[in-house]
Amino acid sequence: MTFVLFLLYIAIGGGVGYCVNAFAGLGLPLSITSGAITTVILAQIHVLVSSSRSHRELDERVERVERTTLDTSERVDVIGARTEAVETTIKHELTERRDALVSEMKQLEGLIDRLSRSFEAKLAEPSVVSSVAPQDDAILRDVRDALKDGRVDLHLQPIVSLPQRRVSFYEGFTRLRRPDGSLILPAEFLDAARRANLMGIIDNFTLFRCVQIVRRLAERDRRVGVFCNIAASSLEDTTFFPMFLQFMTENRDLSGAVIFEIRADRFETSSATMRENMAKLTALGFRFSIDHANDLSLDLPRLQAASVRFVKMNGHVLIEQLRDPHGTRPVSSINRRVDGAEVTAVLSRYGVTLVAEKIEDEASVVEILEYDIPYGQGHIFGAPRPIKASLMEETAPPSELMQRLSNFG
Repeated sequence: MTFVLFLLYIAIGGGVGYCVNAFAGLGLPLSITSGAITTVILAQIHVLVSSSRSHRELDERVERVERTTLDTSERVDVIGARTEAVETTIKHELTERRDALVSEMKQLEGLIDRLSRSFEAKLAEPSVVSSVAPQDDAILRDVRDALKDGRVDLHLQPIVSLPQRRVSFYEGFTRLRRPDGSLILPAEFLDAARRANLMGIIDNFTLFRCVQIVRRLAERDRRVGVFCNIAASSLEDTTFFPMFLQFMTENRDLSGAVIFEIRADRFETSSATMRENMAKLTALGFRFSIDHANDLSLDLPRLQAASVRFVKMNGHVLIEQLRDPHGTRPVSSINRRVDGAEVTAVLSRYGVTLVAEKIEDEASVVEILEYDIPYGQGHIFGAPRPIKASLMEETAPPSELMQRLSNFG
């Protein structure tokens, strides 16, 4: 472009020289000189204009760089301030957590002493002694001996968030052991324990370990909760529940991490005493879960009022009902037929979360993901496993309590 302009300037200079020669009558040397001067003047003007534009562009670029540098400096200052604030907050939280753990350990020592005395009173009752007297029932004898010898284990199974499969909770399962190490499964010992009025004692063993397991998880700064199974009969036991409530009152700081789990059928037929005692635990901030739900005909307002925050259903049964356009649906304030894909969202409006349990294969995982079910439990994610031996010893009931149980029967 510049070359073309210079050709144009030369042409204009030549035209001026021609005009000077033709019309002014000047000689050829003067005509050439005037044309050359015109061309040089035009070229100089072009150079000055171009130089001015280049300087202006350069000034604008410098100004932009200065603004960018200033913005970057301000951002660095903001990041530095935020980093300092985060560091201060973390130091403060660590100090508070250390002090809280020290206080909790002191409280736990006092609770152990109170639990021992409470168990002593429980086992000294004539009704209990008579109900657990030696019988011909072999399973009952096994249950009695396991309690007497402290062969009560806690197995943990992970509950994972979906689709990430990150462990969010564990469910604690009580397992009794025979002297040879073989397990007495719940299907075997629960009926015998209920007949002998021993569920309160078993639940205390489980609760004691669950609470201490949550303490261990807290020490590792893992925000993982534990579902702790509790028998409905324990919530109705006038001797057991006051001790249970006192223990949980002292540990109310764990209300966000310990979830009490009861069977759905027992929740539906709960007595006034059971509902009243559940309300007392709710007042402390604890939540409930119901498992073995047979269908989705859940009374959501009732669950919300009772602080039931989780509902567990067999994954295959759950998928069948969600897929069935005529399948059962939760009772809610929605006045229309809820589609299967909307069920999870409807439950969440009442603070209730679905957990698909007994998931055994990847095909089932894909199916439950189609309906945005947030949590899964089953062997595909991890089987129930006993806590390691060292932790079993650390979370064992105190020796005083074990001595009281050794007098059992």
